[in-house]
Amino acid sequence: MDYNSFLNPLTDRYASKEMSYNWSPQKKHSTWRRLWLALAECEKELGLNITDEQLNEMRQHLDDIDFQAVEAVEKDLRHDVMSHIHVFGKQCPAAMPIIHLGATSCYVTDNTELIQMRDGLKLLRGKLLKVIRLLADFAMKNRNLPTLGFTHYQPAQLTTVGKRFSLYLQDFMLDFERLEFELDRLPFRSVKGTTGTQASFMALFEGDQEKIKLLEKNVAAKMGFDRVIPVSGQTYTRKVDYFVLTVLSGIAQSAYKMAGDIRLLANLREMEEPFGKKQIGSSAMAYKRNPMRSERVCALSRYLINLPLNAAQTEATQWFERTLDDSANRRLSLPESFLCADIILSLVINIIDGIQVWPNVIAKRVAAELPFMATENILMAAVKAGGNRQELHEAIRVHSMEAAKQIKEFGRDNDLIERIKNDPAFSSIKDRIDSIVNPHDFIGRAPEQVEELVATYIEPLLAKHAGEQSDKGEDINV
Repeated sequence: MDYNSFLNPLTDRYASKEMSYNWSPQKKHSTWRRLWLALAECEKELGLNITDEQLNEMRQHLDDIDFQAVEAVEKDLRHDVMSHIHVFGKQCPAAMPIIHLGATSCYVTDNTELIQMRDGLKLLRGKLLKVIRLLADFAMKNRNLPTLGFTHYQPAQLTTVGKRFSLYLQDFMLDFERLEFELDRLPFRSVKGTTGTQASFMALFEGDQEKIKLLEKNVAAKMGFDRVIPVSGQTYTRKVDYFVLTVLSGIAQSAYKMAGDIRLLANLREMEEPFGKKQIGSSAMAYKRNPMRSERVCALSRYLINLPLNAAQTEATQWFERTLDDSANRRLSLPESFLCADIILSLVINIIDGIQVWPNVIAKRVAAELPFMATENILMAAVKAGGNRQELHEAIRVHSMEAAKQIKEFGRDNDLIERIKNDPAFSSIKDRIDSIVNPHDFIGRAPEQVEELVATYIEPLLAKHAGEQSDKGEDINV
């Protein structure tokens, strides 16, 4: 490792081996060679003078790339595709005359990027399924556990821990649906020629348009695609990149929402992410348990959420059939989007799989706030027992103000229920007040909503994709 040069933390520190390989030079340039082979095979099948010897020669050298030789050639040619053609041709001297026949550089560069995006989406798909399964299990396990809900980060009505996590579950489910949609519709550029007119192939096949259309379809099929983009300039429309990157941005949005809430809950001591036995939370404060995994999710998510803007601007600023100013940008924005999403999902898996819930802390906070929420139910019960609604309302108002004063001015516990019990106006229901202030009576349909979400949407989704979940949930160092 060269410690005198910048190291990209996405690959050197965080990302999985699988996603790193997907965007590696080896994967990229061996795919170029497979594309050249597929083109030659299909051209031979459609009648061009290409021999079995040439094809076999190419097949024998799909992966043994001499990157140093390529680098040396590129110093003179200043063209990456031609440099690889020359080096591949030296390994395949018989095939050299037909490598890249009729193609333009975007035949290998664009089609390879579409392959990398397809394969990257499949890697993310497996991890997303595991996130969904873990969240579903957690939500179901905690669907009946009352907790204080917040709006504006102020105490609101009760919900349950499981219901809160069902919100995250639903978001990731929607992300999965979007990912599936884009994966199913991802097109191949295939063979389009220099400006997308296929003029070079018209010359090769002597104007036989049916052969050219079949060539385009067959090359795509050899590379695993059943859809070909109808028209292109030299490049496929960069709107495709934008559609794909917005899916990844959506995953980051969902992850940030969940991890941000966990960070707030960690501050309240209601919930904590996994923490290693020898893990250090702070170099100065030895007692600290910082939610560093969730913080990293938020940091990377914030970066990923902004990356689709590159694709949007690239699409908008393409000049006519193609301009080269998209190239350097996409070398960064495409792989980094996938690497970020991959790391984020691995972290989310790790967090959910080891998250710690502290029910007693949750119950204490509920007990501190529930008396105020329960006053309406207490009022209704006292009126039904023969009390005067207006007089009882005023009594509750006075007791509530005094209880709040004790909490805010003196830091005391909420004694509102005791004040009401000791008020003769409520003597008729005194023995029932504790049962009225039962947290489970204030959670509405939260448990049922979790059950319905899981049964109606999540279980069928997981059953449909059984065996496709990734086991990856790397515990990566900070």
